[in-house]
Amino acid sequence: MNSLRELLVEFDAIHGVAGDEERVAQALQDHLKPVTDEHFEDALGNQVFIKKGSNPDFKIMLAAHMDEIGYIVHNIDAEGFVYILPVGYHDCRTAFNQVLTIYTEKGPVTGITGGKPAHIVTPEEAKLAIPIEELYIDVGTTSKEETLALGVQIGDYLTFQRTGQFLNDSKIFTGKSVDNRAACAVMVEAMKRLADKNIVPTIYAVGTVQEEMGIRGSVPISNRIQPDIGLALDVCLSGGTPALTEKDIAITLGEGPALMLYDWTPDSGHGNNVPKKLTRKLIQTAEKNNIPYQREVVLNGGTDAWAMSIAGNGALASCISFPSRNIHSATGCVHMDDLEYSVQLVVAFIDSLQEKL
Repeated sequence: MNSLRELLVEFDAIHGVAGDEERVAQALQDHLKPVTDEHFEDALGNQVFIKKGSNPDFKIMLAAHMDEIGYIVHNIDAEGFVYILPVGYHDCRTAFNQVLTIYTEKGPVTGITGGKPAHIVTPEEAKLAIPIEELYIDVGTTSKEETLALGVQIGDYLTFQRTGQFLNDSKIFTGKSVDNRAACAVMVEAMKRLADKNIVPTIYAVGTVQEEMGIRGSVPISNRIQPDIGLALDVCLSGGTPALTEKDIAITLGEGPALMLYDWTPDSGHGNNVPKKLTRKLIQTAEKNNIPYQREVVLNGGTDAWAMSIAGNGALASCISFPSRNIHSATGCVHMDDLEYSVQLVVAFIDSLQEKL
């Protein structure tokens, strides 16, 4: 598990807001090119690593999205303060009182989110989250010219400035981008364990872009690959906290990966009713190999599995999920046991396949 821990720490630390995934892509290349047969990148930046099986017409696609939520520079005022817009879905309550890194062409620039001091906040204002577009970023300058001289430009991306860590030597890791760098770590580790195996299906391990912006990247690459089976690797909501009880979310940290059975976002239509024959095969594999698992049913979800399921003539697609606390915040948490069992499930599932389902 040590290598998996190291991968998680490494990938969480990388900047890769949706639309700016190049650094994550390079890390995937560094790890996966040596253990796969082919690599290519499409126009959007999706990274595809191919391990050939004995049947090139039996295609399995693994999808781990490389991007994280963040912000983008929207404007710079005369006093040098920077204004931002959200990239991906945010809770406005998490944006205030943060240290952020602006990634410029000249290098990283540190900024802090500012707002009205508590001393003069009205009772009505105190009940409200500050809209992200009303926050300002202080980079320590006194004019627009000084801010521009730092390298800050409209269109630069920002992430939370936070170093990931294991909470008090536990198996729970908290970081700025466990959604979805935890999946990047799982995919890399799974492919490394599969490297010396003689398998039947051909694996397409894909680092996808812009999932947080509406599952954009996986649509064209899924249509290009046209897999027979697609497995998204992603985090999911976790209960078991004072904020989310078991009644709200029946999934908890440390109890194994969650097998997605159904997810649906009514507003967009994204989601999957996972075909039973795929669900049965995943469950049979988990139980045969004594791998703990949980069952996931959720509204307002949506992963790269949706894109894979409707690619080409259609594919069997599901998601192997890792429970995560504080999802879409700077303090997301995942449990190492869930990640390790997810690796084991991916490897055992692929290794067991002798023919198309």
